[in-house]
Parts: sequence; structure tokens; C-alpha cells
Amino acid sequence: MKRIIIGTAGHIDHGKTALVKALTGIDCDRLREEKERGITIELGFAALDLGDGRRLGIVDVPGHEKFVKNMVAGVTGIDAVMLIIAADEGVMPQTREHLAICRMLAVQAGCIVLTKSDLVDAEWLEMVAADVRNFVAGSFLEGAPVVAVSAQTGAGLDELRLKLAQIMDGVQERSAKGLCRLPVDRVFSMKGFGTVITGTLQAGTFQTGDEVSIEPGGRRAKIRGLQVHGDTVTSAGAGQRTAINFQGLERECIERGDVVGEPDTLVATKKIALWYEHLPDAERSLKNRAPVRFHAGTAERMGRVVLLEAEEMLPGDTAFVQIVLSAPVVVLPGERFVLRSYSPVATIGGGMILDIQPPKHKRMSEATGARLSVLKDGSISDRIQLYCREAGVRGMEFDALLRRCGRARPELLKVLDGMTARGGITLVAKKPQFFAMPGILDELCGAALAQLKAFHESSPLVPGMRRQELLDRLAPGIDQRLFQRVLDMLAESGAMRVQQEFLSLPAHRPALQQGQQKTRDTVVRLYTAGGRMPPTRREVLESSGVREKELAEILQLLVREGALVRLNDDLYYTAESMRDLSELAALFMQQHGELTIQGFKDQTGLTRKFLIPLFEYFDRIRLTMRMGDKRIPRKTAE
Repeated sequence: MKRIIIGTAGHIDHGKTALVKALTGIDCDRLREEKERGITIELGFAALDLGDGRRLGIVDVPGHEKFVKNMVAGVTGIDAVMLIIAADEGVMPQTREHLAICRMLAVQAGCIVLTKSDLVDAEWLEMVAADVRNFVAGSFLEGAPVVAVSAQTGAGLDELRLKLAQIMDGVQERSAKGLCRLPVDRVFSMKGFGTVITGTLQAGTFQTGDEVSIEPGGRRAKIRGLQVHGDTVTSAGAGQRTAINFQGLERECIERGDVVGEPDTLVATKKIALWYEHLPDAERSLKNRAPVRFHAGTAERMGRVVLLEAEEMLPGDTAFVQIVLSAPVVVLPGERFVLRSYSPVATIGGGMILDIQPPKHKRMSEATGARLSVLKDGSISDRIQLYCREAGVRGMEFDALLRRCGRARPELLKVLDGMTARGGITLVAKKPQFFAMPGILDELCGAALAQLKAFHESSPLVPGMRRQELLDRLAPGIDQRLFQRVLDMLAESGAMRVQQEFLSLPAHRPALQQGQQKTRDTVVRLYTAGGRMPPTRREVLESSGVREKELAEILQLLVREGALVRLNDDLYYTAESMRDLSELAALFMQQHGELTIQGFKDQTGLTRKFLIPLFEYFDRIRLTMRMGDKRIPRKTAE
């Protein structure tokens, strides 16, 4: 069944609430203060049975200028509007402001209702109707039905019901395929039930038992119960006025302006890029960094607007702007917003949200304008490519694109599959899906080969670069999955060789360069001469005159050749000396059943400087196993 919400709009005391009561039998003024003062302060909700099995949801909004922020929260969830004008007064200030707000929030359908028709004669009514038609000319209500009614006598109500049914026929139903979300417009507690919130479900479906996330804040809760227009249901869909009863959520944990959605799909932000229209009838211009009141969904935030294309916007101007808010808000690209001045408070403009996680935009820049034009006018594929291009070597995970684009999972998956098939983006990894721009893999492969070539030229004795070193040098911030894909591509194509932890070009072979053979022989001679008490690394540097980097490479080469054995960074033995000491240790344990520092010191004359690294080496090669302050043969222990 089609689900449509229609809202009221109009000046204070023009009979909005009385009309809703006459149509539905429901009094939307529920607060004591509303009853005492005779004005609507908070949002009211009702349902109208159209007589053909269909039900139309109605949101009644306050008309007083002090409560326009509540009116904006109510209009956010509507599909059409009844612009209500008292026949005895005609168009008034809040009539104009409410119509402007509806236009800024992209309401596209509705009708005009002339209330209190019983207070004027036919001639006056006809004159007011003509005046109203002139007033709405050029707006989305141009040509809309004008119905005169009286809530007191019931005159015109049947005709209005018929017009509302026709509006319902013509309005497109909200899609259940969008990113599931419900902006909260009311929160209260019910004895025996706990916390209840209400709002209009913008897209998607909620079911009893679903776990949901409440943003900002990332609070999790489970849906205990659902109601739609007062009826208990197990499922609520897009476009329905919905009440949700939460399990285990305190009343203080949620407020108007919060958004209920699927876990890990919504993101709160304080910086937003916008397409903005300054109202033609705004009383003053808008200056750069002016304080404003930002309204989106059911939320209101204070903020400062940064003009990206000028120092000042005149009434009627449109431009790209960025807003920095005082507190996070949950919005999606493509959603509408309203700006109101800080003081005196008045509606000054509105527009469309473009980017909820924008980079720092440079003002007065062609690049900034070009980027935001893609977000304003481009397709979803264009926007995905823009985000992936900006991410560069960091790439984009599916969930990040989901939050950035504001599309439902199935819809976004379909778009990404199509883009991948056409070569618009590259699927780097599947679980979870991770994307990058197509050319980036080829660029990184070329850069990796260039790094390996340069490394071989500067370190010819080393078999290759270690993986981490190449990762550090390749590109700052590169994602590990993208890096691994580059390595896999190079290895599979034969352009790179992988040997244990070393990466190298296929033709590279560690080889001594001219003059290095003499250095190698000098180093070997120093270690051979040292025998069981070889020189430290510092002593070799001082004795040979070799540079630190060259010595490190020669030591690595000698270890790979088997000429030296490395105990630690500072201590190396010749292979012959190590065989001698290993055999001596094995013989000692055969004779004594164990190996101790003092015993082996007496046997060999070695000091603790050599014995401790030596014993640790024996443990590593599984000759010995440590038991307290002694070693025993590994075979005996096992």
C-alpha cells in the first residue's frame, strides 16, 4: 500500500490544527501549554482514512515564528504540503517563510487550503484566492488546487479529502531501497514500555527485533516494538510515520535530531559541503564566515558558513559553500537543508548537501568548483570515481563508499559491479571489497620496480629489499591490501622475484664490486684471527676502515655464503670457530650432563661477553635448552 505523508504549513492562528482535527478527529495539540495558549508549539501527528482503504499521514506544524525550527523538523519527512491560509487574513509573514522552507526542502506537491471560509463572503473569498494564486506563482504550488473550507461548519472538507486523495495518487512513494534511516522528531517514555521515539522512515525497512544504531554517538539498541499510525506492526517501511519502542535504552540517550539506522551505515559530521541558494527575498546579504542556524532532517545546529566562491552572497545568489557546525549531525548527500540567520532569526536560504566528509576546500579555486560540480550534477559513478581518485593509495572500502554515497547496499553493489566490469574502478580485494582507481596499480608497479632497481644499485651485495622497506618507500599511506596486490602482480608476471623476506629484480645477483673483494678478505681475516674471541663490529670498523653501510652489506653476504655465523648485531663468528665451539659444548654436556656459564668459561677461557650470546645461539639452533641458570641437551629435554 502506498505510504504518503502530507504536512501543514502556514501562519499562526490560520487554523492548521483545527483543520487536521476536522479531517481526522485527532487534536494534534497535546501539550498543556498548547491548550492554554491556543497555539501549536510542537509537531502533531494524525492519520486520515481516505475511504478507499488508503491512509494518509498528516504532520501538523507550528505557525508561530518562534517555533519555525520545529516546523522545519516536521517538513523534513513530508511528501506534499497543505499551505493553509486564513481567508479573513490572507498571506502573512509565516505563510511566506513556510513556503520558502518547503521549496528549500524540495517539497514538490500539495494544495492550498483557505480556512475560515465561513467568516468571509464569496466575493472576498474569490479575491483572496486570486491573491494566493499570484503569491505561489513560480513556485511548486503554481497551478495547485485551491480549496476553501471551514473547520467549524465542515464546508469544503469532502472536496479537500478528494484533492488529498488525488495528490496521493500523483506523489511518488519513497523508495524502500535507500539507506535505511529515521530522523527522530519526538522522544518520550511510556510506563511499562520504556523509551519511544517517532519519526518518518525516510528509506528502508525496520522490523521488530532489529538491532539499530543511533547517531551521532554510535549507540546500539534493539527494537522491541513498532507502531505505524497507532497500529502495532512487526515491520515499518519507507514513508510511514513510525513509532519505535527500544529495549534497554534510557530516555536521556536519544533526542530530536538523532537518526536511527542500520549499524555501521551512518556517519556524523561537523563539516559539510553544500550547494546553497540565498533566498531572493532575504533581508540582507550573506557574508563569509557568518554565523547561521543549520537545519537538516530533524536536527538544528549552530555553525559558520564558508563561502567558497565569493566574499558575500546577495539575495538570489547561488553558490558552493561549506559549513562548519558546532556539533555533529547525520545527513546524506542529496538531502536538503535550510539555513536561518543567527540573529534576528529568519529563514535566509537552503539547498542540497553534496559531501559529508569534504577535504579542506581552497576558496576562489577552479579546482574546488570543478570538484563540487561533479558532486552536484554527476552520476553516482562519477562521485565514486572522485572519492577513489582522492583516496589514492589509501583506496576505498565498500563500507566507506556506502557511508559517503548514502546508498543502500544492494544498489551500491550493483553500481560498483558495473563500474568494475567497465574498468571504471578496480576491485583490489574481495573480502571486504576494496577499490582503487584503475591506473594506480600500474603506477605502483612501475614505482616498485624503480625502487628495486635503485636499491640494487646502491646495495649490490644485498639480495633484495625487505617487504617493509619497500612498503615504506613506495607511497606514504598506501593500504596494505593495495601493496600486496602490487607484489602479487609483479611476482605473477615475473617482473619481481620473492626469496624469503627479500624482494628483487629477476636478474639481480649479489656480487662484489671492484675493490670490495679486498674489503671482504680483510673482514674475514679479522674474524679468523679472533678465533673464539672475535672482534666486535665497532672493532672491525676501526681496524678495517670500512664504512658502516658497506660493512653491514659484507657481513650479510658472508652470513649468506656460510663464511660467518651471526649471534647478534655486534657479534659474528667464523663458521669454523662456531663448529669448534658447538662440538666442545656438546662434549661438555656429554661429560657433565649440563652446560653452565662458569663451567664453559673454565673450559674455553671465554668471558661472559661471548658466553651469553653464545649460549643464546645454542638455544636457537636447538643444541641446548635453558633450565634456570644452566643448559641441558635439547634431545634429553625432549
